[in-house]
Amino acid sequence: MAERARVAIFISGRGSNMAALIYAAKHEECPFEVVLVASNDPEARGLALARAEGVDTFAQSHKGHERAAFDEVMEDAARDARADYIVLAGYMRILSEAFVSRWKGRMLNIHPSLLPKYPGLDTYARAIEAGDSVSGCTVHLVTGELDSGPILGQTEVAILPDDTPDRLASRILIAEHQLYPRVLADYVSRELDPDWLVEKVGELALELPETLARTSHGAPGWRVGTEKSGKFFAYVSIHHHGEEAVALLVKTSGPDEMAALIEAEPDLYYKPAYYGASGWIAIRLDTGEVDWDHIAGWLRKSWSMVAPKKISGLIAIAEEF
Repeated sequence: MAERARVAIFISGRGSNMAALIYAAKHEECPFEVVLVASNDPEARGLALARAEGVDTFAQSHKGHERAAFDEVMEDAARDARADYIVLAGYMRILSEAFVSRWKGRMLNIHPSLLPKYPGLDTYARAIEAGDSVSGCTVHLVTGELDSGPILGQTEVAILPDDTPDRLASRILIAEHQLYPRVLADYVSRELDPDWLVEKVGELALELPETLARTSHGAPGWRVGTEKSGKFFAYVSIHHHGEEAVALLVKTSGPDEMAALIEAEPDLYYKPAYYGASGWIAIRLDTGEVDWDHIAGWLRKSWSMVAPKKISGLIAIAEEF
């Protein structure tokens, strides 16, 4: 099993979703572990539960602090715990744009409505007053705009004819406790999903000029040039030719560069079967910690080796300005 993702949970109160995440993490196959529970209220009830479950805690009142300065205090606590992700679980603070930006794609929140319906507060009453037949909860990535980040998962909860906001809230909370751990587990382990890895590589490859996706001998690949005369500059090998790895295959300048790369980082690079003899190198994608800027750089380098000069030359000129 890959190393588990390290999660810091921010709370402001009782921490019922926090508890659900802590208990989910006790399962030996859970892909995340809770390494910190932090709160802007030293009296938050969830802190005592976290400590009882053996989770490190941090608490600092936000009173007397400017927003950005306080966010840095909380962020420092998460970084000290070496958190890979921050999970908001009833954290009643509006976050500064700089803080959100630094954790882009690595901060999640849960909201008690079926977003984009009813962002903000009083979601239960608003759904009942609108005459909705269902409400529910949503897990989403945190962005600079309140409750508007990409949706990762939702659960619908029926609204009964005699519902009050409190009754509806109690049932939605049950749904939250099931949804949040499941979505978080899926999200932190997405980089071990071959389909997700192929999609991510494809997004980066297709950002390059005049590229198209095309399968070759069962392997997803990307070419530069026309449909008829284009040349491959990248493949994703998914256990092809008996190999255990999921890897990106790109071109090198030759055997010397390949050997030097493999010698320097044998856990990242290897000589792939069949393609290795033609100067291609394999970069592992199944580590769970892919440096996507590094991958993008290799895609561009491999693309430049096979792209027609009229295309690569224009790119080189554009980059000078």
